[in-house]
Amino acid sequence: MITWNAQQQTFHLHNQQISYVMGIEHQRYLVHCYWGKRIATFNQYHDYPKLDRSSFSPTPANWPDRTFSLDTVLQEYPGHGAGDYREPAFEVRYADGNQVSNLHYLSHQIVAGKPRPEGLPATWVETPDEAETLVITLADPVTHLQVELSYTVFRDLPVIARAARLVNKGDKPLRLLRALSCAVDFPDGEFEQIQFPGAWARERQWHRQPLNPGISVLDSKRGASSTHQQPFIGLVRPETTEMQGEAWGMHLVYSGNFTARTEVDAFKQTRVLLGINPHGFGWQLLPGEGFQTPEAVMAWSDCGLNGLSQALHRLYRDNLVRGQHRHQTRPILANNWESTYFDFNEEKLLHFAHNAKQLGVELLMLDDGWFGERNGDTSSLGDWFVNQQKFPLGLRPLIDQVHAMEMKFGLWFEPEMISRRSELFALHPDWVLSAGEQPLSEGRNQYILDLGRPEVRNNILEQMSTFLEQHPVDYIKWDMNRNMTEVGSHTASPERQQETAHRYILGLYALLEALTTRFPHILFECCAGGGGRFDPGMLHYMAQAWVSDNTDAASRVHIQYSTSLLYPPIVQCAHVSEVPNHQMGRSTSMEMRGAVAMSGNYGLMLDLMRSDTERDKAVSEQIAFYKQHRELLQFGTFWRLVSPWQNPDFAAWMFVSPDKSEALLMAFSLVSEASAPLRKVRLAGLDAQATYQVDDQPQPIGGDELMYRGIYIDPPLSRDYTSRIWHLKRLQ
Repeated sequence: MITWNAQQQTFHLHNQQISYVMGIEHQRYLVHCYWGKRIATFNQYHDYPKLDRSSFSPTPANWPDRTFSLDTVLQEYPGHGAGDYREPAFEVRYADGNQVSNLHYLSHQIVAGKPRPEGLPATWVETPDEAETLVITLADPVTHLQVELSYTVFRDLPVIARAARLVNKGDKPLRLLRALSCAVDFPDGEFEQIQFPGAWARERQWHRQPLNPGISVLDSKRGASSTHQQPFIGLVRPETTEMQGEAWGMHLVYSGNFTARTEVDAFKQTRVLLGINPHGFGWQLLPGEGFQTPEAVMAWSDCGLNGLSQALHRLYRDNLVRGQHRHQTRPILANNWESTYFDFNEEKLLHFAHNAKQLGVELLMLDDGWFGERNGDTSSLGDWFVNQQKFPLGLRPLIDQVHAMEMKFGLWFEPEMISRRSELFALHPDWVLSAGEQPLSEGRNQYILDLGRPEVRNNILEQMSTFLEQHPVDYIKWDMNRNMTEVGSHTASPERQQETAHRYILGLYALLEALTTRFPHILFECCAGGGGRFDPGMLHYMAQAWVSDNTDAASRVHIQYSTSLLYPPIVQCAHVSEVPNHQMGRSTSMEMRGAVAMSGNYGLMLDLMRSDTERDKAVSEQIAFYKQHRELLQFGTFWRLVSPWQNPDFAAWMFVSPDKSEALLMAFSLVSEASAPLRKVRLAGLDAQATYQVDDQPQPIGGDELMYRGIYIDPPLSRDYTSRIWHLKRLQ
């Protein structure tokens, strides 16, 4: 999968779908040549036009002519201060105060499989023949900085995984000011950019716009990947749609501050960079020490955005998520939060569990309020022992009774946070993130524990381990409800304070690694006030994530449509909730709420403390339908058909089984109108040579006819916030 042409001085990473080509210019500079559809043999190296761009694009020292400049050439890992005025991938301040770096090619090696970076989440392979990895070492002969660039190409996916390791080979300390994971230089600027801005309860809003000359920055400075941006950047050609055209996507496997930057230069070349945000970042490297950047996943498609999504879905499902739950169907749960909030006891929860069981629910999820003296959001975070006021006999009797109902039991934790009113804070007030004498900001009446300190995370690990060893919990919802302020550590020296945010993330990963290793049977769900830290880094440890605190079905159509560009439905948790909705105050049909929830991991956020014959009958039927089609919905190929971002009144998507024998089509009416025009939807992903029985059609229909001509939504969805589901079965 990786070819080194010594005569041409080129590296060619390839499989049956893609090629990624680099070269070494004049035995020195690592330059970018191509990333796109597979090329059998690459022969055009050194074809980059040699032009004298004037003295404003200088040539390297002692260079033989004026036609080569770092200011214009396409590079793989550009530095700062030696002639390239574009955005750099890394910046270093050396012991003498200068910040000039000039990397030259030193060596390379090709290894089978995919090594895992120490201490960081990353994609992985089960056997060495699934991937091949190229490690290129660059070095600055003056400063003795070394950079090891790793590139992994997967055998069966149009994906490259990249990362960098910066090593101080000199005899004096240096300071990293920027250490990004990857850079890609494209020879043109004819792109549109896709990003996902948002806010709490409005996560991952789809935004597509042309790239303009200059620099565009998408980032988070919040200490988490955040609701406000996703650590992703997509580039597409203007003509690219869901079904056709080229698309490039770059996604960071990291859960903290990030930056995704594009720069279109004066010559309409495009540079894309992705990695840890340099804002507030600094890292001291002593002689011999190295710094490992997070991994960047780089996917490509020439089959439109659906093709890009399906590559990422396969990668994340098979090569990012770990553990025994990776390929297991996920349970149907009922969460008590919007039924009881903090007001519950064992008797209430058993009543809730009994009603849930009658509907077909498989897991009782007990949310916030079961621990310490927690009766509101002002206390007890950090005290992970049972609330004796609510459970005088402890929590074990409730768990045992739920298990006796043949249901699983889940709990809410927020282990990274601490309340001022807590036993842990009384003992260790210095364990919070803080900046000297600056007063502490509060968010949701809580502070953030300094997980970069081993003693802090070990305390949380042992508290949770002691509890979990005594309580047979099957499921954990891991929440994180505020972002970082006063980012400093009591134990860090002044030279190390700017390392705090990244050391926190490394500490979080170490804590998750230890917990998931000790308790492999527990299914973990990532949550951060909804989707505030829904990123590939967290999915490495947790097999699924809460998409948004907004459970309104109409809002979720938009949010889940956008989320599906990156993440497969099986990792997205979605619930049927009460109407009027608690967040939006909107009433949507039970059919629509069910269809939206089935498009992820189906759960209930209903008030099951009361009975409602009509509602309960509808929910029971939904759960029975979901169980019948769960394999298809959780492991099928997902296709987006009609976008609510382009058609604000309507949306459609579908699931197709891997062997194309079965499919589910879902359509959603968002805003209806009188005398509405007819609507036809063209399906996707079916077997064009086969015929299918569509459940409301009198005659079988060919897969080609369904995909190329489509079917009418008949009868029309004539009311706001309604939906329909069609089941397709291939005929033998």
